[in-house]
Amino acid sequence: MAQEPPAQDQMHYEALAQEALRGVVKSALKRAASPEGLPGAHHFYITFKTDAPGVSGPVDLLSKYPDEMTIVLQHQYWDLAPGETFFSVTLKFGGSPKRVSVPYAAVTRFYDPSVQFLLQFEVSGEPGEAAAAPEEPSEPPPAPTDPAEKVVSLDQFRKK
Repeated sequence: MAQEPPAQDQMHYEALAQEALRGVVKSALKRAASPEGLPGAHHFYITFKTDAPGVSGPVDLLSKYPDEMTIVLQHQYWDLAPGETFFSVTLKFGGSPKRVSVPYAAVTRFYDPSVQFLLQFEVSGEPGEAAAAPEEPSEPPPAPTDPAEKVVSLDQFRKK
């Protein structure tokens, strides 16, 4: 008896799930940009593909990180502007303020170490489109410091 091949995902659930989880990043940044700022000890490590479409910033800065870059939003960030498809923020690099703009589709990791919350994403050549196969990260995500670390990855939703 021949088995039928699995049905093709014409709904593109993986891309939909990534888009929804990127909404968490957008909401967290909107909260951080509010007049109250980041509550309590919350702070963010945001890793993104520097060569992804729509990423902008000073050439000297982005050229130091030709693949990925991690920024920290904690004490010294200014003019955080989370939009619908990207966010912009001014940070100090080498003592000088520099502004970067990052599409949410370029974000590969969002980590709030204060509560051990981590989101990981796949990035493809086109914003909003899930990658066909996950790439190996250039560096591992931060090591869990607490066995109760909250990690959300699309792998949890994939059928094995």
